[in-house]
Amino acid sequence: MAVAGPPPGPMTVPDKDCTEPEYLIDDCEDGDNQIARHGGRNGYWYTFADSHGTTITPPAHSKFIMSHGGVHDSKFAAHCMGKISSKGDPLYAGLGFSFTDPKGPYDASSYTGISFYAKAGTSSAKTVRLKVPDVNTDPDGHVCKECFNDFGADLTLTDAWKKYTIPFAAMKQMKDWGDPNPPAINKSKLYGMQLQVNDEGADYDIWIDDIRFTGCGG
Repeated sequence: MAVAGPPPGPMTVPDKDCTEPEYLIDDCEDGDNQIARHGGRNGYWYTFADSHGTTITPPAHSKFIMSHGGVHDSKFAAHCMGKISSKGDPLYAGLGFSFTDPKGPYDASSYTGISFYAKAGTSSAKTVRLKVPDVNTDPDGHVCKECFNDFGADLTLTDAWKKYTIPFAAMKQMKDWGDPNPPAINKSKLYGMQLQVNDEGADYDIWIDDIRFTGCGG
């Protein structure tokens, strides 16, 4: 997977909290590793890391475990931590989920974007990449020749919980790599969502909670 400089920052917009069940992707409060089951969504959380010595907890390729302490004093949140290697290419680590199990395309056409709360530990790297794999960027879509340049946004987390709202229309691929490079994300065929850290040699401690689709209230 090639690495290129980040695109311009995301267009974050004020949004109405979509509390209806159909908008909830996961609030993590059941403490398990599956996203909220609704509207055909039934995928699972996971972690991932490069093969160059980067460490991650919970370990990749094992059952994901929620951590105690979520936003607004809730019980649980999704969380990963570790250290990015200082040698190798590419270097990355993160956490995410698939929308369906078995993994397949999910139609999110009725929604306008994604919102969530996130934070980073005090000594953690703060820059993360929101990645939303779709049919054109995920290998399981059987379209991409150079995969993983997912549409998304670069975010700078803080030590405190903060809400991030990123419309699908504002999501961009990274510049100068990937094949294909379509003009926009295909929100009718999404595969999941990830937060990824790429800072060489950095410690990271990333939290995310209360993930929802946006678009309620017109």
